[in-house]
Amino acid sequence: MKIEQYDNVFFLGIGGIGMSALARWFMKKGLKVSGYDKTSTKLTEALQQEGMQIHFDDKVELIPTEVREQKDKTLVVFTPAIPKDHQEHAYLKEKGYTILKRSEVLGLITKGYKTIGVAGTHGKTTTSSMVAHILKSAGRDMVGFLGGITTNYNSNLVMQGDVNPDTLVVVEADEFDRSFLRLFPQIAVITSADADHLDIYGDHNSLITSFKDYIKQINNGGSLIIHESVAELLASDVSHVSKSIYSMSRGQFFAGNITAMSGFFEFDLHGFGKVEHVKLGVPGFHNIENAIAASIATHLCGIDIATIVKALETFTGVKRRFEFIVKGKKVIYVDDYAHHPTEIEAFLRSMKSMYPSRKLTVIFQPHLYSRTRDFAEGFSKSLSLADELYLMDIYPARELPIPGVDSDMIFQDITSPVKYRCNKSDLMEKLGHSDLDVIVTVGAGDIDTFIEPIKELVLRKYEV
Repeated sequence: MKIEQYDNVFFLGIGGIGMSALARWFMKKGLKVSGYDKTSTKLTEALQQEGMQIHFDDKVELIPTEVREQKDKTLVVFTPAIPKDHQEHAYLKEKGYTILKRSEVLGLITKGYKTIGVAGTHGKTTTSSMVAHILKSAGRDMVGFLGGITTNYNSNLVMQGDVNPDTLVVVEADEFDRSFLRLFPQIAVITSADADHLDIYGDHNSLITSFKDYIKQINNGGSLIIHESVAELLASDVSHVSKSIYSMSRGQFFAGNITAMSGFFEFDLHGFGKVEHVKLGVPGFHNIENAIAASIATHLCGIDIATIVKALETFTGVKRRFEFIVKGKKVIYVDDYAHHPTEIEAFLRSMKSMYPSRKLTVIFQPHLYSRTRDFAEGFSKSLSLADELYLMDIYPARELPIPGVDSDMIFQDITSPVKYRCNKSDLMEKLGHSDLDVIVTVGAGDIDTFIEPIKELVLRKYEV
């Protein structure tokens, strides 16, 4: 099949971050785009303003007329998060529509283009966004399908120039559901390969096997950029591609002479000779490593170091990735998407290094029953970095409850001096009684719906 044969694209789960990037792509290509999602969000509102027809009730009669009347001219894209008893999905399947997963469609779109695929259990959204920003800053013809909303462009689809045979395509290569095995990159980045998505893989070894399979799919003569911590594990015997190894302090590419001012870093970049005084426009120790990986990838695309360095300084980040919501003299409020113990520890350690003498209040919402069960000990340890913790109920996402699994599994072993269990209905009341100093919200569920209420509380109570 060819994408060009369709006039309409209908998305089941159009409000997902990866799905919406594809929806925007098809709109840019001149197709009629519509879709369903469970709830209205700021993202779906933005898509509607861009001309997409979206509904939020699972009713067959709400599927647009052109979709129902033009089966052969309609492509249906769905996310695995759609429940099995979804009426619209069942109707479209019964009628014989072409129905593809998001990952399959992304694979079809990227086929034939020089693709930069950024994979890893942590860091892939920020790193791929950095790559896209550098390429765009350099004036290259490019398309970036990203897993977050970049603050530079306020979108998860970044484009420049006409789409032609020389266009560079940047994609977030997602290991969930083995989606990245639909991609055949010319340049592949692997930032990490920690145990995660064990509801899909069963164990860490199966996840590692999947990453090795992804490496095998790099085009012959292509390039692998891999973090030093997993290079030996994943790529000790890789021979069909060139290999670049990076980390914070060692490998072929690393940072030296790191200095920080309120968490924003300046460092010397080693590996391209010695590039001095690289300034990073986003905070966090982990973003130094992300910047190194992005620098290698874009340099392999022919971008000169001076352009790369300038672009890194102007990169302002991704929404919900170390995003400053309030930056006042009395109170600091930062929001982050971290939902794995390793990510949480890196984020909280960066916060404590930025504000070492201040009280750190953490509000965390666990994501998935299976992840909470599998990493309960790690969550307890990483969250214990908080001076004050508010632990919310588990956000189930695509899962049904697992007997005996709840937030108390984490809560009981947290050693923070002050800790509270809370839920959506009492969080704001409990938070209102706290003396806030540096506050962070952390998690991948719907904790982002509390960003505005918490921001309003901070502004009102502390006159920031």
